[in-house]
Amino acid sequence: MALRVEQGFYDWDRAIDDDGDVVEAEIPYFVFGVDDEATALEKVKVAAPDKQDDLVLQKVELVERINLDTFKVRAVYGEDPEKEREGEDEDDTNFTFDSSGGTMHMDVSLETKGKFPADAPDFKRAINVDNESNVNGCEIVMPTFQFSETRTVKASKVNASYKRKIAELTGTVNAGAFKGFEPGEVLFLGATGSKKGKKRKHPWEITFKFAVSPNKENLKVGDITVDSKDGWDYLWVKYEDEVSDERKNLVKKPVAVYVEKVYERKNFSLLKG
Repeated sequence: MALRVEQGFYDWDRAIDDDGDVVEAEIPYFVFGVDDEATALEKVKVAAPDKQDDLVLQKVELVERINLDTFKVRAVYGEDPEKEREGEDEDDTNFTFDSSGGTMHMDVSLETKGKFPADAPDFKRAINVDNESNVNGCEIVMPTFQFSETRTVKASKVNASYKRKIAELTGTVNAGAFKGFEPGEVLFLGATGSKKGKKRKHPWEITFKFAVSPNKENLKVGDITVDSKDGWDYLWVKYEDEVSDERKNLVKKPVAVYVEKVYERKNFSLLKG
């Protein structure tokens, strides 16, 4: 029997969504004059059109072997994955920011600009030292940049696993570069989301919130230099009593500085789903 491929006119299957749009189609083909499954599949792959009902050919699959040299094969069409990716790449993300800063407790100043009278004790830049030699420090405005992004996310991506992923990333710091910031500078504050419609296929609108604290290098604490400190690491200082230069008072002197990692580092690319 001569090789030929014919499209079947029965057993067409179509699936539609809630809006009546065709999202999947299956078209049967008969292949005559071949003696193996691989050849039958290849012939239908060549014969079937690339598109059907605005859908693209995704696969061909064997339905049955009718006899020694006749096969029934099905061409399966679905939504264009390239079109979906193009939609995801569109600039539909709303971005807001706030650089008004936050507060930070500071025990050691950058510089003691003066002390009065001239023979007042030198506390080595420790701030607000009381009569019991406690260093009370002060609150200052620290550079903190906060921003949020509101994205439209496909309903199929916002499943239980993705919601759990967002929860696990909340309260963590970026392990790699993120949005132009260095590792260790961005803290994920969490996300809020709402569905844009009542149907299952309707997308979600999710707002992701972040705060930025810059990394530092060569920080001076008394006579001690801290090589580096990631933005969201915690720095604290150990003091010891020391006799002042004029030998009249006990003063607090920084003798050790500690940089503590208090937030886990995570891969923020996981927020994309």
